[in-house]
Amino acid sequence: MSIARLAAIAATAGAAALTAVPTAAEEAFPATLAGHAALPALTFLPPPADAPALFTTSGKFAGPGNTRIDDLYQVEGGTWLAADGAPRMTGLFLPFVGQPVQGFSGVRSLGDGTYMMLVDNGFGSKVNSVDALLQVHRVEPDWQTGRVAILDSLFLSDPDGVLPFRLTTESTDTRYLTGADFDLEGMQPIGEEIWFGDEFGPYLFATNADGEVIHFAETEVDGEVVRSPDHHGVRMPSVPGDVSFPVRRSRGFEGMAASVDGAVLYPMFEGPLWDDEAGAFETDADGNAYLRIIEYDVADRAFTGASWRYRLEDPSHNIGDFNMIDETRGLVIERDNREGAPHLACEGAPASDCFNDPATFKRVYLIDFAGVADGGFVEKVGYVDLMNIADPDGVAMHGTVDGVFTFPFVTIEDVDRVDDAHIIVANDNNLPFSTGRTIGEADMNEFILLHVPELLAASAQ
Repeated sequence: MSIARLAAIAATAGAAALTAVPTAAEEAFPATLAGHAALPALTFLPPPADAPALFTTSGKFAGPGNTRIDDLYQVEGGTWLAADGAPRMTGLFLPFVGQPVQGFSGVRSLGDGTYMMLVDNGFGSKVNSVDALLQVHRVEPDWQTGRVAILDSLFLSDPDGVLPFRLTTESTDTRYLTGADFDLEGMQPIGEEIWFGDEFGPYLFATNADGEVIHFAETEVDGEVVRSPDHHGVRMPSVPGDVSFPVRRSRGFEGMAASVDGAVLYPMFEGPLWDDEAGAFETDADGNAYLRIIEYDVADRAFTGASWRYRLEDPSHNIGDFNMIDETRGLVIERDNREGAPHLACEGAPASDCFNDPATFKRVYLIDFAGVADGGFVEKVGYVDLMNIADPDGVAMHGTVDGVFTFPFVTIEDVDRVDDAHIIVANDNNLPFSTGRTIGEADMNEFILLHVPELLAASAQ
């Protein structure tokens, strides 16, 4: 049953829910590190045998200014440094041989100790990710050894021409999907289908179990199709002038949950929508920025028109992932755009051997839709602080100082419930650009298992 239907029959649903205010005191719940594993940054797969030669190497268009790389290019990290920050080298060079297994932007627990992991668009934008193939992997972290095994891999494709716009591989029979076509940030396996949420359009689409596209949907909010500047139908005017689009670039779907029965999807935008009438991004009556969560009926292949709102703690924040854990409760990552452990912060002027803008806000929130009507604000029940994880037994491979483990990555984009006491969290390592863990080294894909029974038992009062 969808949240909209639950809310419609709940005794507490109604006009009062539409004007709900944030909880007076969102509770901080404890988190203890129960496992730590990592996939090395330099983890690659060969492209499929029937893929064009373009994909034998990757990152060929991610040079300075998104230019073609004609020689080896040493990569600078610290993409998210302040304007006056000092660049940090990552120790890596572009282009790469093979397709990188990196940039995990969505996770689903399969209930047997393995996880589906979604790879995002490649190197950060449409123009520099033409040679990055879109992939899904099934992985198995070994919490004892710290290793992560890649069990299966799937390269997405559109051999039947379901997608209505030109692909990078348009002239091929296989029509593999690339990071110039989509920036995938949400994924849900439902029955024999896999559903994906995209940032570029934003779009929804489904594939079969072989990763072949079988359905495509434009995004509708309040009954209207919404687009970003990267939507295939958006064109710049022939002369300077206003171009209107409600979805900011790179602020399409970031998380996409599913109801526990798989009947509906809940795509969630990464940034507030633009309100043309107000000439500003959407805020509540008190000026707080919020994100839209919309509803899509899988069987009907249609948006239902229902939506909810999620208040950000700060307008500069983004969300990283969203998964439901039961009929009304879900987990959401909310984060700042900083990276690096605070104890390695620069003490004076920005330098290349310290973090001039270290991570401060990295949280997993428990939200509850119970009693919230269409158009209302979900309740943020409480959170765990990913910058303050207890590690009394020294479980971490690295990152623990004085018994406290931190997860100081700029883009933490994966969270799901494992069981009644544990959640899994992982980062998008933005290969080869992020250097949030160790200065001078490209970040790995890290997985952490957190013991959080109090968080998972909480609910709206």
